[in-house]
Amino acid sequence: MTGRNLKVLFVSAEVAPFSSVGGLSQVSYFLPRVLLKMGVDVRIFTPKYGTIDEKKFPLKMAVEELRVPTGEEAEAAGPQELICNVKIFGEQKKTEPTVYFLENAEYYEKRANVYGYSDDHIRFGLLSRGALEFIKTERFVPDLIHANDWHVAYLINFLRDNYKNDPVLRKIAPLLSVHNLHQGSFDFGHATDMDFDDGKAPLASFFSERFYKQNALKRGIMNADIVNTVSETYSREIMREEYGWGLDKLFKELRGKLFGVLNGLDYQDFNPATDKLIKKNYGTGSTDARRENKIDLQKEFHLEVAPDKPILAMAGRLDGQKGLDLVLETLEFILTEFPEVQFIAMGGGDLNYRDRLEDFEKRFPQRVGTHLMPNWSLPRKIFAGADVLLLPSKYEPGGITALEAMRYGCVPLVRATGGLNDSVTDYDSVRNVGTGFKFINYAKESFLVTVVRVLEAYRHKDAWKKLVKRCMEQDFSWPKVAEKYLDLYSRAMKFRHEALLPNPPTVFRQMM
Repeated sequence: MTGRNLKVLFVSAEVAPFSSVGGLSQVSYFLPRVLLKMGVDVRIFTPKYGTIDEKKFPLKMAVEELRVPTGEEAEAAGPQELICNVKIFGEQKKTEPTVYFLENAEYYEKRANVYGYSDDHIRFGLLSRGALEFIKTERFVPDLIHANDWHVAYLINFLRDNYKNDPVLRKIAPLLSVHNLHQGSFDFGHATDMDFDDGKAPLASFFSERFYKQNALKRGIMNADIVNTVSETYSREIMREEYGWGLDKLFKELRGKLFGVLNGLDYQDFNPATDKLIKKNYGTGSTDARRENKIDLQKEFHLEVAPDKPILAMAGRLDGQKGLDLVLETLEFILTEFPEVQFIAMGGGDLNYRDRLEDFEKRFPQRVGTHLMPNWSLPRKIFAGADVLLLPSKYEPGGITALEAMRYGCVPLVRATGGLNDSVTDYDSVRNVGTGFKFINYAKESFLVTVVRVLEAYRHKDAWKKLVKRCMEQDFSWPKVAEKYLDLYSRAMKFRHEALLPNPPTVFRQMM
């Protein structure tokens, strides 16, 4: 499918560079930008948070006093409407998508953060319904709405319930991208039978306790024409109880509309040949400059300067999901039995993990280095200088860090789960293939055996150089990803067209 004459509204709680907390903001920027280059009229709809500087990003008024219904029948709990503005950025730019910002002082502009408030369900309910009310103004009427995560999964429920008779909105196909399985502000994993949400009743008023306990993600999944996760493996894993966070049976039931598309990487931004954050630039033609970056990294983390010694590294959030328990349970054995090994850990998170890592740093000076807080520049230095990135995750929907590491020639050691399984092929020294090292079982023994495999492979320098080069030559660029999304858009619009026929096929009657 080509993007010509296709109109898409991309709705997201965060969009780089305006608001950026995690990987969602990067997807919300890079994917629309590539789709635009492919001929899609794609525009973005997101909140105007208080941190957005209008001097840096000059905005124009698009819709003044947009009245967004809250579902409240009387003024008892809250107003029946919330008054918002919609402002626009980049309308005249041909290489960057137009961005519409939903402006509301109480729920966005007075807030210092994107997430983390007790009324997040109201804030994102407002974003969801605000996007639909904006479409009703006919400033921009899309063929498809691409909604992302639970924050705007409400939108799809509103579209199929509150606007089902609207002659314009009912024709729009909704696609929901599931970047993770967070389902809303409420703890749905421990909900009582009284609080269970079957997803079938209409959405309640923004200000009611019932709305707080209605499962946004579940409802979005039920009502979307197409659902995709951010890797093919993860789309299969979430149909199993241990991965599904209570939604595994729903995913099984709706598996016919469930797909997986691995996220992409911006190869201009992540480019060791031009990156100004690293000590010396290099490319696939010659990776010898990685040696200078390795020395720079050893100095940065107060390790012994010894470029022939292997550096194992972790870079990212210190969280149990990332497999830190496996690392910490085996690290003493690794450092004791393999005295040549150096280890780096970087990132903020759980205090218990920080304490244990700091203890290793004290006990193994010049062999263990840490930077136990977030830092936006250090990961690239680590990718450019470390030999191996440890990613033994319990689960990993996308696994973008593995793509970033490979781009810089840092070989990933991963557990075969989610996007890590899709992006890394296991190393085979006999056939001289593979881009990393994989293990299956989430167990310290499996992880330790894989580390030993890595260290044995590292001893064979010529083969290791070829492995590094293969990593750097992988292509996970956004244009390839965008082609897959165009196919999903086509499927969603075909589904919507057939579902609106006077006598839709039985499959549509069952799913509507």
